Amino acid sequence: MAVKSISVAITGSSGVRVALRFLEVSRSAGLELRGIIVSDGAFNVALHEEGLDREELLDILSRYSKVYTDHQFEAPLASSSNQPDGMVVVPASIKTIGLIANGIPSTLTSRAALAILRLGRRLVVAPRETPLGVAELSNMLRLARMGALIVPMTLAFYIKPKSVDDLVDFVVGKILDVLGVETSVYRRWGYEHDM
Repeated sequence: MAVKSISVAITGSSGVRVALRFLEVSRSAGLELRGIIVSDGAFNVALHEEGLDREELLDILSRYSKVYTDHQFEAPLASSSNQPDGMVVVPASIKTIGLIANGIPSTLTSRAALAILRLGRRLVVAPRETPLGVAELSNMLRLARMGALIVPMTLAFYIKPKSVDDLVDFVVGKILDVLGVETSVYRRWGYEHDM
């Protein structure tokens, strides 16, 4: 069953571009965005990778929904009584994955994600890290056992990418797939491919 409303958390891992594209495609797909959480690390990554300073990133994000920092525990998303149908953490830092997997609500992101899981709603976590060690894999396995869906931000070549944007759209499409949201943002495997 497709979710109709989501929150999005952007944490301090490489791939802020994926988060920005996800927000754009989600809006066009008709998803209701109930809030965007941004960690301190995400602000640093956005500056380094996209050349967006804090105010520029906040300006872009505020076009989609209300924006909260990871320290704003008074935000509606901090409460189980105010959660959307699902939550997407993209990109998901290894720190954030560890906090959620171990039930530590020390950030707004981990608190909201734990509330989503307690309610039996859909949590999608999109890590971008390599290589992965035992600690990282153990935390991802723990998250999966708790009900989260893990969508690693990986490369796909069967889509015959012609640009970085094609690779970004592949990940965005995969996240929307697990949310049950139909989209044609990436080329799917099928008989029309000459393989």
